[in-house]
Parts: sequence; structure tokens; C-alpha cells
Amino acid sequence: MMSAETDIDQYVQNMQQAHNVFNVWDYVALALYFVLVVVVGLWSMKGHDRSTMAGYFLAGKNMMWFLVGGSLFSSNIGSEHFVGLAGTAAADGVAIGGFELNAVYLVQLLGWVFLPVYIASFCYTMPEYLKKRFGGRRIHVYYAFLSLVLYVLVKLSVDIYSASLFIQVVIGWNLYLSVLLILSMTAVYVVTGGLAAVIYTDTLQTLLIVIGGLTLMAFSLVEVGGFQGLYEGYMSAVPNTTLSGETSCGYPRNDSFKMLRGASDDILPWQGFFFGQTTASIWYWCADQVIVQRALAAKSLAHAKGGTLMAGYLKLLPTFMFVIPGMVSRVLFTDAVACVKAEDCEKICQNPVSCSNIAYPLLVTNILPTGLRGLMLAVMLAALMSSLSAICNSASTIFTIDIWSTYRNHASEKEKMIVGRILVFALLFLSILWIPVVQLKQGGLLFVYIQNVTGCLAPPITAVFLGGMFWSRINEKGAFWSLMVGLVMGVVRLTLDLTYQAPTNCAEDTRPAVVQLHFMYFTLILFWVCVGVMVIVSLLTDPIPESRLQRLTFWTRHSQQEYEEFPDSGPSTSDKYELDKDGVMGQTAKNGTVGETTDTDRTSVQNGTSTNSGEATRVVDEVGEVEETSCRTRCSQFIVWFCGLKPKKTLTAEEQAEMEHRLTSIEQTKFESIILNINLIVILSVAVFMFIYFTFLWV
Repeated sequence: MMSAETDIDQYVQNMQQAHNVFNVWDYVALALYFVLVVVVGLWSMKGHDRSTMAGYFLAGKNMMWFLVGGSLFSSNIGSEHFVGLAGTAAADGVAIGGFELNAVYLVQLLGWVFLPVYIASFCYTMPEYLKKRFGGRRIHVYYAFLSLVLYVLVKLSVDIYSASLFIQVVIGWNLYLSVLLILSMTAVYVVTGGLAAVIYTDTLQTLLIVIGGLTLMAFSLVEVGGFQGLYEGYMSAVPNTTLSGETSCGYPRNDSFKMLRGASDDILPWQGFFFGQTTASIWYWCADQVIVQRALAAKSLAHAKGGTLMAGYLKLLPTFMFVIPGMVSRVLFTDAVACVKAEDCEKICQNPVSCSNIAYPLLVTNILPTGLRGLMLAVMLAALMSSLSAICNSASTIFTIDIWSTYRNHASEKEKMIVGRILVFALLFLSILWIPVVQLKQGGLLFVYIQNVTGCLAPPITAVFLGGMFWSRINEKGAFWSLMVGLVMGVVRLTLDLTYQAPTNCAEDTRPAVVQLHFMYFTLILFWVCVGVMVIVSLLTDPIPESRLQRLTFWTRHSQQEYEEFPDSGPSTSDKYELDKDGVMGQTAKNGTVGETTDTDRTSVQNGTSTNSGEATRVVDEVGEVEETSCRTRCSQFIVWFCGLKPKKTLTAEEQAEMEHRLTSIEQTKFESIILNINLIVILSVAVFMFIYFTFLWV
């Protein structure tokens, strides 16, 4: 019998040889994918005005429900699911799939509770909603900055690292060089095409992700003899270093096939999961720009709800597409995926903490036939590019509208478009610098790292959004100090997490008690502390007048009363944007009401200006003033088309009023309501059944 060390060396040699089986047909499949994405991205530019803020950032608010649903799903499914979700399943079993099922409920919370308020309040971004709801500037600017920080810490850096790891295992490319082409390609169609290009390519990539994921699941289950073979094989998947007595670690958990676990579980304690982690997840699904922006691009509230329903149905699949294959990988490649000794893990995956993250790439490399390997790599790249493009587009939106416009009140739309595009490259660069931290934290469990960081920073945001939406007594001071207290608590916990390395290889946990406390329980405590601070401070200070809450809470979303803007909140964001005849959002009336404009306003809009408190404000931006003669050369014409910079159309007063009414309408027909509500009951019931099945009935 070979020694454990010999087995590890053989695994490393086999992995290096596996790179050579990626042959010409795999590269052909990969190349066809890239060509298809470029074609779809360029085609999506046609017929969509990218020269306006709304045309670029909200795709003209003209998207059908299936496009919205596909974009919501693929924006969420990034390469971290292929690497992190499958890797955590390989290490700890099916429990990690609970995050995917919980999302089924939360995305419906977005469609039925949050979206009606966002649409009625005529907001582009989530920080803009906070500005309208609470007034002032400090809350919405703080949230805008915090969103960008979260994107770097838990979205962009994780996506880039996991994609690099996937490509390194499958093809053998350099960890950092392998992602350069992907980032470049993603940036091109995000920077040029805006949200329309993102949504169309997202829909294409959703199809690829589902087909590819289910295909690999089928191949992997065949390899182990079905679900019964998976159970028997997984529970006996112990690495040779453990069997040889070199260590006592490496045994599968006894509850590996239970999704919801006891209160002391280190992965998914059901109390902490439902009551703690859900508060952080509400931020992601209901108040994060990446997700909400896709739903806001729907042509109506009914289409937006249809999109959230479709996303919910699709979110039932990751448990089958990623969790089960991850568990199969432990059965087939036990010594590699379940390595225990730091030196062995370093040899296998260049990570001394754990190699569970290579579970999914190993399946692709070793069990798929020629051609399908290339297809699966294309699927992973589809997930990566969908996620990256969604994050970059939304980050650009937040920075341009909520930060740049706050301090550059008279910036032209041309300036904003350029600044937003530059930010994309800056965020990608910062994310690459953060990758070494991602690689080593949370015992190498990538998906747990994401949830941990989110749980430290997101609960205060959730508390403020829920409080502001459901209780009119919450005011700016209460919301602000709730965010500040939550920030201090969250940063302290996160700093300790980053300072004290989680124990590996069965080592004793000697970290401080505040770090040993499961992050889901900390999230629960943090949320309720923030709620308490928000309520107490709000009750001790003056309330917000009812006239400044119209259409900004769940209870006033249908209000027809006039909305009074806060005097200290700066210029209205919406006042700076113009409608076009393709359906892009435009300038609201100067008093902030929906569908009401004065004769003076209508005249000024047609002339390219807007009157606000007696001061003329530019609406037609400098791009619209570009002389046609400046684009005579072919080179300059290409640049203008490539960046979507072109003169804008103007609307008549009647067209503007009609468009404003459509964009803020939350009306539904009786037939639409019946169909949507029936599907809501079905999807929620299916999710409940899956929780029960994977906890009590599976094995």
C-alpha cells in the first residue's frame, strides 16, 4: 500500500497531467462562448439610448419579466458558487444549500414589499431612497461608500479569486494572469453597453449556467451510483493521512446530510440562520443596488414581480447544481479535496488552509468528456462575467449618482458617464489586491467568508431600511446613529476575525470569545442593537412631517398627496435626468410630485432647462450640445458610438407627463395579481418542502 505522502504526490502529478486533456474542441467551445457574448452585448446596444443616466443605468426601464428574472439569477450566481458553494459542501455537507433556499423567500420580499416603494418614490439607487426618506446627505453618502467597500470585500475580490482558481485547476494558467482576459472583456461590455447589455448577456448566461450545472450534476451522480452511492461514499470519504494515523482529522460530519442543524453547529445553526443571517441577507436581496437595479429596470411592477418569481424558481436549482456535485467530488477525490495536513494542501492547491475549493474544478477536469469541459469552463466564465458586470454597473451607478453628483452639483452627464466608467477599473484593481486575504480566511471556506463579512457590516443597513419603510416615526438622527453604532460594532468584530486566524487541522480554538461566537449569532445581536438605537434616538428627537413621507413608506406607497422635499438634502437627483422616447426615466416636476408639472416647467424642459427654486439648472447635458461636425471623422464617430455619447431627444409636455406616470405606477390588473399571487404561494411552498426534505427525509 502506498504511503499517504506518495498518494498526495500522485494527486499533484495527475492534476498537472489533467491540464493537458483540455484539447482543441474544448477551446473551440470556449471561443464560441466568447463570440456569442460579444455579439449579444453589441446587439443589446442597438435601440437602447446609453447617453442618458437612466438609459445607461436602468436599461430604459423597459425590460420584460424573463429578462429581469434571468438577470437577477445570473447576477447572484458568480464563480464563488462554483468554487465556494461546492467547496463548502465538500467539506461540511448539504447545509450550505440553505442559503440558496432562503434566498427564494427574500427575493419575493423584494418584489412584494420593497419594490412598490422604490418605484413609487421614483428612485434610481438605494442611497437615493435613503436621502428622500430621511433627508440630509450623511446617510445616503455613507451608505454609498459602504456599498462600494462591500463590493470590494465580498463580491469582486471573491469572484476574481474563485474564477482564477477554477481556471488554474482546469487549464493550468497562472492564478492572476488567467483572469486578465476575463476582466478586460467584462469591463468592455459593461463600460460601453450599460445595464441593457448586462441584462441581455445575463439572460444568455443564465441559460448556460443552468444547462451546464445540471449536466455536471448528472455526470457526477452517475460516477458514484446515484444518491445512495453518494451517501455511502461521502460518509466513508476519509483521506489517507487520517486512515494512516497521521492525524485524527478528516472524518465527514455525522450530520453532513442534514440542511438545518442544532444551535451549536459551526456552519448552519438553524436559530442563527433564520433569525440572524436572514437580516444580512435582506440587505443583499432587498436593499443592495446590484439586485434592486435589475428589478427597477422592469417595464412595470407586474414584470418586476414576475422577474423575482422567476429568480426564485431558479434559486431552487443551486442545491442540485453545486452542492451535490461538491459532495460527489469529496467521494471521488478524497485525498485532494479533504486534505488535512498543511503541507499536503500546499502541494495540491497552493493553499495551506484547505483545498475544498477545488472540488468543482476537479469534477470538470476528470469526469467530463471532450467539448463539455470547454462548455463548463464557459459556464463558469458566464457566471463570473454576469456577476462582475452586475457589480460594476451598480457600483458605477451608486458612485456617479450618490457620491459624485452630491459634491459636483453641476457636473454634466458626459462627466458622470466618464467618471462612472473609470470607477469600474479602479474597483477591479482594489479587488485584486484583496485576494490574498480572501484566500486564507474562514478555514479556506470561501462561501462562509462571504457570509461572515456581510454579517458584520450589513445588519445596520437592514435595520434602517426596514425601520424607514415600516415606521414613519423613524427619523434621520435615529437612522444615522443606528448606522454609526452598527459600524463600530461590525468593524471591531471584522477586525478581530481578520486578525485571529480560524483554527485548522483540528487545532484548539484559542481566539477571544467575541470571535468564537458564531457570526450568525453576532449578526442577530448587531441587528437588534441597531434597531434599539434607532428607535430610542428617533423617539427622543423630532419626527419627520407626514408631507415628507409620501410614497416613501410601505403604508404611503399609494398616496396621491404632494411630496415635500427636505430643504437640506441637496438637489433632487431625478431633476438632473431626461426622458427619451425609448422609455428612459426623466426629469420630475420641481416639487417632487408624480405626473404633475407646471406650464413653466414644461416649457423649460422642452428648451433644455429646468427651473428649481428660481435657479436655472441644465438638463440637456454637454453631450447633447456636441456639434455634428466634431464627429465627422470615422474615428471620432466610433468613439461616440462605442461610449454611447450622442445628442438626446426632447419630449413634449404630454409625453413627459405620460412617461412619468408609467415609471412611477405600481398598479396591476386583477389578472396579473391572481397569476403572480398563485405563483408566490407555489414557490414559497416548494422552498419549505425542500428545507424539510433535505433536513429530515433525504437519508
